[in-house]
Amino acid sequence: MFTLGFIINPFAGIGGKVGLKGSDGEAIRTEAFARGAKPQAVKRARIALEGLIDYKDEIQFLTASGDMGESLLKDMGFSFKVVHQSHEPSVYQDTIDAAMIMAGLTKDSPHQVDVLLFAGGDGTARNIYQAVDAAVPVLGIPAGVKIHSGVYAVTPHAAGLVIEKMIKKELVSLLETSVMDIDEDAFREGVVRAKQYGEMQVPAEHRYVQATKSGGREVEELVLQDIADFIIDNMDEEDYYLIGSGSTCAFLMECMGLENTLLGIDCVHQGEVIASDMTESDILELLAEHKGKVRLVITVIGGQGHIIGRGNQQLSAQVLSQLEKDDINIIASKTKLNELEGKPLIVDSDDPELNQRLAGVIRVITGYEDFVLYPVGLNS
Repeated sequence: MFTLGFIINPFAGIGGKVGLKGSDGEAIRTEAFARGAKPQAVKRARIALEGLIDYKDEIQFLTASGDMGESLLKDMGFSFKVVHQSHEPSVYQDTIDAAMIMAGLTKDSPHQVDVLLFAGGDGTARNIYQAVDAAVPVLGIPAGVKIHSGVYAVTPHAAGLVIEKMIKKELVSLLETSVMDIDEDAFREGVVRAKQYGEMQVPAEHRYVQATKSGGREVEELVLQDIADFIIDNMDEEDYYLIGSGSTCAFLMECMGLENTLLGIDCVHQGEVIASDMTESDILELLAEHKGKVRLVITVIGGQGHIIGRGNQQLSAQVLSQLEKDDINIIASKTKLNELEGKPLIVDSDDPELNQRLAGVIRVITGYEDFVLYPVGLNS
C-alpha cells in the first residue's frame, strides 16, 4: 500500500475572495466570515484527490479528524486512518501535530508516510516545515491566498498527477524547494516582504531526457561524476562510510583517489580507506567499536534492481538492522533506473522482516542535488 499523509487547512484561502490578502490569524478569519467568505481549501483538495479515485485499493491515507481531512476522505470513499484529533475549529498547532505524527517524529509513533500531501497556503507550508523539516517528502495543494513557496504543485489537479505517477511507480524527481512566506500586514499596505524559512523535499514531475548532444558512455560518465561529487561534498569527517560493490561505487572511490574492492565492501573514514574487502564480522566489529554514524553507499544491479543480496551478502540482516534507513545511500544514474522498466528495487537479505522494513519508497541519488523517489520491494 502507498501510504499518503493528508492534511487540509480548512481556513486556507478564506480571505482571498473578500480582499483580505491572507488568512493568517483568528481575527482575519473572523473578518473574512463576516464579509461572507466561503471555505475554499476542501474544494481544491477534492480536485487533487479526484485523480486518485481509480487507485483507492492501493492507497492508505493517514489524516486528521473532521475538516482537516477525515470528512473529505470519507465522502470520497477512500480508506483512511485518523491519527490526530483536531480542535473544533482547527488551529495551526493541529497541522504541526498531525504532520509530526505522520512523519514518525512523535514519541512511539509507528507512522511514516511515503509522501505528505497538504492543502493550504504559505502559512500552512511554514507549519509543515516546522513539523517535519526534511524528514519526509511533501507536496502542497495550492489553496491559500499567498503561494510563494516552491513546495506547491501549479494546480490542485497537477498535485494529483504527481501522486498518481508515484503510485504507478514512474520515476519522480525529489527536489529541495524553498518555504517562503510574506508579512501579511505589510502586504496589505502594498509592501511585499518575503522571507525564506527553509527547504523541504518535494516530489516533482521530471522529464528523463538528458539535455546534452553527447551520447552513450560519455553522458553516463558525466552523470556518475555528478553523483560522486555530491557524495564527496556531503561526507562528514566524523562518520564511517561503507562503500559497496559494483562499478558505480568503484567510480566514486576513484574520484576520491582511493583503492577499492570492486566486488567487496570497503570502509572510508576522513578520506582514507581504513578497511578493505570487509566480511560481515568485520562490519559488525566496526559497528560495535564506533558509536558514531556508520553510513552505507550502495548501487543498483543493472537490469535486475537488487540493492541487497546480490554481490554484497556481507551486508547481512544483522548488519542492516543496526543502520537507519536514512543512512543507506543508493546511487544510480536515471539511465540505469529506467532500464528496470518500472520494476522495484529488491532487498533480498536473510531476514524477511528486515526486507519488509526496508520496503516502500526510497531516495536514490541520481546527480548533484538530484534525486528520485523509487519503490523498494516486490509488493511496492
